[in-house]
Amino acid sequence: MSSARFRIAARLVAVAALAGLTAGCFQPMYAEHADGTPGLREKLMGIELPPVDKPNASPEARIGVDIRNALAFKLYGTATGTAPTHKLVLRFQTSRSSLIVSQTTGLPTTENVGLDVQYNLVDLATNKSVMTGTTFARTSYDIPGSYQRFARQRAFRDAEDRASEEVAEKIKTRLAAYFTAGT
Repeated sequence: MSSARFRIAARLVAVAALAGLTAGCFQPMYAEHADGTPGLREKLMGIELPPVDKPNASPEARIGVDIRNALAFKLYGTATGTAPTHKLVLRFQTSRSSLIVSQTTGLPTTENVGLDVQYNLVDLATNKSVMTGTTFARTSYDIPGSYQRFARQRAFRDAEDRASEEVAEKIKTRLAAYFTAGT
């Protein structure tokens, strides 16, 4: 056997040995625990999502409901009935900016929707904050023309919905990391 083949074989044996040593350290995030402690799914189902504090019937209230619903589905799915152990308080700000403006008409042809969210996870047993964080989402949309105002409004709403979904996914990932690692 040549020395090049021997080195390749030695490296493969070393990689296999390291993989074998670390195989017992891996535990899937959403796996059931054998010792009877609650798994990640049960912990996420124990998070209460109070309504977002925005004026009723305002555009911000609609976005707050969007974020809350997306987050509830990501945390609970269709399950119900778990007693809450934590409360997640959300606060957010929205922004809207023109990205591209037509040189001939001076009207925007592409706009950007921004969503900046602050969240605070409170332990209900102690009423103390156990985790805080911020996240954001920026989504853009095209404006079909200056005479199609309903299409523009629908595109704007779709961009807000996509931003809400993105923010909810980021918050769910952060919560899962907190309940898995404890930090």
